Amino acid sequence: MSETSENFTNDKLHPIVQYIAVRSDLKWSKGAMIAQACHASSAAIHLNYEDQETRQYLKDLDNMHKIVVNVPNENDLIQLSEELNKNDIKFKLWMEQPENIPTSLATKPYKKNLVEQFFKTFKLFR
Repeated sequence: MSETSENFTNDKLHPIVQYIAVRSDLKWSKGAMIAQACHASSAAIHLNYEDQETRQYLKDLDNMHKIVVNVPNENDLIQLSEELNKNDIKFKLWMEQPENIPTSLATKPYKKNLVEQFFKTFKLFR
């Protein structure tokens, strides 16, 4: 099996994904909440642009995977960020300005099996 074939197989078994968590208690429009998720996602990628997994994730723009989940409230979002910090998972907590409100967070791209455990209790964004 060629190196390229092996990498493709490994990517299928362990895809690189970006998790995005968005607060569901804010009574903002869906568009405003999507914008918050986009801010967090862009910032997380920018902050980790030189990271090997991030670079690999960006190589195939047509096949990027993002998983967006609802987080019930600010406290749960902060707890999630603390748990990610404890486990050395890189992410960006987005703070909407000028209000300084934590609205969302996004991980840098990771192999799904390394980060899914932190997000499995949350429902998908709808």
